[in-house]
Amino acid sequence: MKIRAAVTLVEFAVSFALPTFAQQTNIPNPQLRQRLLAVIEKHADAMNKNDAAAAAALFTEDAIYLTDRGPINGREAIEKMYADLFQKMHFSDHVISVDQDSPRIIGTDGKEMWATGGWSSTIQVQNSDPVQIKGYWSVIRGGDDLKIRMLSPYVTPADAKPSPSATPSNE
Repeated sequence: MKIRAAVTLVEFAVSFALPTFAQQTNIPNPQLRQRLLAVIEKHADAMNKNDAAAAAALFTEDAIYLTDRGPINGREAIEKMYADLFQKMHFSDHVISVDQDSPRIIGTDGKEMWATGGWSSTIQVQNSDPVQIKGYWSVIRGGDDLKIRMLSPYVTPADAKPSPSATPSNE
């Protein structure tokens, strides 16, 4: 009899949990996507203006920017990285796209998300011709202002061909 009562109790608990799990789908949230596109536009604008302070302002105080040389920790260090980068080269035509399956909400409060996408930019180092570069990125953002908590960009080698599963949108 005790086993039957335990099974009934478990079934009762599951009946309350199922609606919660049913709400968590793999479909990107369209309202969150619009907010993401707005803050990505600010990032692209900061890159096109070569504005280190504006680019760094889009990160949380304790953000991590993952580079090919290792992580850069904290907004202050990220701003210095951008300032050093912008002294060495000029960015223009910086465009950021968001994959069609992004963003996705993390957690239950709806204030954190992850997203992926692609980017392209023209860079010019002093006394050289402009070069077109491109790549992909993944990000974790959070808070009401969707500041970057972690950014992981990747530069695609010039001779690389995209993976058949890589399908960034052209937004």
